[in-house]
Amino acid sequence: MSTRFTLACWALVAVMLTVAASDQCSDHPVPGTATPRPITAVRLAAESSPAQPPATSEDCTPHNLRASLRPQGPLPAPGQMPAGSTMARIAQQGHLTVGVLEDTYPMSFRDVDLQLKGFDIDVARDIAGAIFGNPERVVFRPVHEATRFEIARSDQVDLVVAAATITCPRRELVDFSTVYYEGTQQVLVNRGSTIKGLDDLRGKRVCAAQGATSVPTILASPSKPILVGATTQPECLMLLQLGEVDAVWADDTLLAGMVKQDRQTEVVNLRLTAEPYGVVIKKKTPDLVRFVNAVLERRAQDGRWRASYEHWLTPLGPPPSPPTPQYQELTP
Repeated sequence: MSTRFTLACWALVAVMLTVAASDQCSDHPVPGTATPRPITAVRLAAESSPAQPPATSEDCTPHNLRASLRPQGPLPAPGQMPAGSTMARIAQQGHLTVGVLEDTYPMSFRDVDLQLKGFDIDVARDIAGAIFGNPERVVFRPVHEATRFEIARSDQVDLVVAAATITCPRRELVDFSTVYYEGTQQVLVNRGSTIKGLDDLRGKRVCAAQGATSVPTILASPSKPILVGATTQPECLMLLQLGEVDAVWADDTLLAGMVKQDRQTEVVNLRLTAEPYGVVIKKKTPDLVRFVNAVLERRAQDGRWRASYEHWLTPLGPPPSPPTPQYQELTP
């Protein structure tokens, strides 16, 4: 049995174990979780626009896309949340409930002990620590890329930290924090591939995960690659290993994790689009948005952002400066 086939088999097993872990490790597993399966490009494109958002507001432009609500003064002390606030309600329930991905190393994944780790998990724990004084007072709920925003709008979670790119259509559905990480879309191929640039993708089979911002980018690409849908990012890696696709198109953070899993792959450094990640928060909770922004601002200033980057994201290069927060007094 070839090494690549063995890796692909283990990739499929890992996906199945992740699903099983979701059922065992979550008090309330997300409905509809199933074994990954290919889906059509037409359906994939439709499902990458969550919940059929309304026409984008003219208030959202590339200039103010990243703007969020400014924190109101210093953070309250842990355990002393303002009466009647969303944070006080969370404190009363005894834990922060956060929707996270489980299979996107190094942002959010389960280790060999099935414990959630990663850059996004650090963000979630810091928010919990600011409310309770204990970063362990958090319950994680598994989500997929295609379900992140639907779940964020529900009562299943308090917020979602899941490598979610801020876009204007998504801002019609949910609110976002300031940017906590600046990603970029790139392409993963097998070592020795003839794909070196966008023109080389013409007629090539390119995999993207359902719900990812890479889907519309692929569909709009002038090189007209053939979009192959997958339900998760690990499934895209498996399809590349099996020779079912020629490339994987995703964020640099996720592709770095795939390279670590399979050294016979490499990233084509095209830097196709900017991917500003924000914490996803349901509408009509502006106090929680301001609170989360204050936590993000503090962790950028006290070195926790850099420490988390150095622990998880060094394959992407030396630590940059944390994203500079942009604030705009939006209508609550």
